[in-house]
Amino acid sequence: MTRSTERRREARNERAQRDADLPPPLESLWRMVKLAYAFQPRLLLVSLVMTLAVALPSSLVGLWLALLVDGVRAGDATRVHVAAVGLAASATLLWWLQVVFDRLSRRLRDRIGIAMEAHVAELHARVATIAHQERREHLDRLEVLRRHTFGLDHLFMSLFSTLGWVLRLVIVLILLVTRVHPALALLVLFAVPPVVAAGVRPGIEQAVRDSVAQHERRVRHLFVLGTTAAPGKELRVTGNGPALVEARRAEWRKVYGPVSAATWGTAVWSSLAWAVFGLGYVGAVVFTAVGIHASPGAVVLVLVVGNQLSQFVGAAVGELGFLRSIWLNISRRLIWLEDYAAAADEQSHGTPPDALQHGIRLDHVSFRYPGTERLVLDDVSLDLPAGAVVAVVGENGAGKTTLVKLLARLYAPDSGRIEVDGVDLATMSVTQWRSRLAGAFQDFFRFELRALDSVGVGDLPRLGDRPATETAVVRAGADDVIERLVHGLDTQLGPTWDEGVDVSFGQWQKLALARGFMRDEPLLLVLDEPTASLDAETEHALFERFAAASRGTSAKGRVTVLVSHRFSTVRMADVIVVLDGSRVAEVGSHDQLMARGGQYAELYSIQARAFR
Repeated sequence: MTRSTERRREARNERAQRDADLPPPLESLWRMVKLAYAFQPRLLLVSLVMTLAVALPSSLVGLWLALLVDGVRAGDATRVHVAAVGLAASATLLWWLQVVFDRLSRRLRDRIGIAMEAHVAELHARVATIAHQERREHLDRLEVLRRHTFGLDHLFMSLFSTLGWVLRLVIVLILLVTRVHPALALLVLFAVPPVVAAGVRPGIEQAVRDSVAQHERRVRHLFVLGTTAAPGKELRVTGNGPALVEARRAEWRKVYGPVSAATWGTAVWSSLAWAVFGLGYVGAVVFTAVGIHASPGAVVLVLVVGNQLSQFVGAAVGELGFLRSIWLNISRRLIWLEDYAAAADEQSHGTPPDALQHGIRLDHVSFRYPGTERLVLDDVSLDLPAGAVVAVVGENGAGKTTLVKLLARLYAPDSGRIEVDGVDLATMSVTQWRSRLAGAFQDFFRFELRALDSVGVGDLPRLGDRPATETAVVRAGADDVIERLVHGLDTQLGPTWDEGVDVSFGQWQKLALARGFMRDEPLLLVLDEPTASLDAETEHALFERFAAASRGTSAKGRVTVLVSHRFSTVRMADVIVVLDGSRVAEVGSHDQLMARGGQYAELYSIQARAFR
């Protein structure tokens, strides 16, 4: 076995394993049809009927021409008049049906396209965790679905068109068999190779595209890097622009090379298949004119219908190839996403407490990210007492942010459990638990809305509530940001919008922090380095304010989890957790840990010396 053959076999095995959990093609197509019917039942049925109706007048043209030729040759005025009326009626009806069908198809594509895009977005949002957005194999599928969602509206018109072309084929074959000779039915056999080639070709080409999906994602990523403002400064200062262009070109070659080779290969086989059909068509004409000495009208019928047959087969094959491409490329991935969202849909309906009496406990929790082998958290047991401010410190990669994600139920532990006042968090409704949650993250999102809304989305029921938003702004110490905006809270953020203004990264971070403080009485407040771009003094003052609020009598036992690299800030915490190598290394107050002289004391002393 040659090395290239071995590589191809390995690639096939890898693709088969990767797509093993995709739904079967026929099942996915049937479910897509049912989904579209649920969105637009009447429009879908009318479009199907109109597609089939358009097939009838165009298929009868050959019959009218044959009748006209034989009528002229025999001097039969009746046949000539019938043929003329038939041709006129077919042309008029075909024009009218085509106009109506075009309008219907545009409306159907628009409505189905909008409904499908909304459905994909809703499926993404329904999944309680973010695992599917971070796993490589899922990202490849989601990238294909994201880029080609617009093609879903073409799926049904392509399906209907395929049925219409098949109906045309049936009609012209009936005409050939009944009006000329039964042997002409053998033309169907010559149409088999193009149909088979059209059915196989999209699968081969799509398999190759799937194998280079990660390179396509990298091409897109490099394009965004080179064409957006955020990385522009660094690229120009470091002179990485040409290297970025070359890197993108290299990645594009990894995409284009295999895809081009597959396209050329399938094109050769398709050409050979059409050559077989061409020979059959020529043979049918010779057989009619010479073999059976048919009438001139019959010869005209074979010429016209044979030409139509080649057109209909070509159109049907083209639609079949396009249909199968969408079918394999998009619909199976959409149905997979539906199944994934349904499987991941929250099954827990327990109600979180309105106030914490004891606190939150991690009981022998272990976790690794999907697709990896290394444990990010390894057998972690930890108490987060009610009403306490808990600081989590440690080196990069120690698992600090992962701990926050588990508390927010963005992931579920691989083993162990998280308890809230003694009740397993996994038994509680994700939606209700998240409604008891508030906080801010270092990797925050920039909502380019009015400042009022950019902050207000932190508590959707109170979006647009100006007093609530102003309170959150004050809590986050972002009032200085709002004061500098031209129109205050009514200022449009983002320089790419009309009258939009740009703000600094630190100002964006303060607005994100204010967004995290929109909820008045959360049970859990998580602050994952939300002030990393602020100076130490500002951060310290803000966290002192947060700590005081958490310890207040109206806080309902709130647990505040603070992640920070600044030890001068975390010293105010009631409990300090030191993570090291995915495990809990130390737990205690600042004084206790300093007296112990362990890892925390060493790291604190290093930072303290740096600021002297």
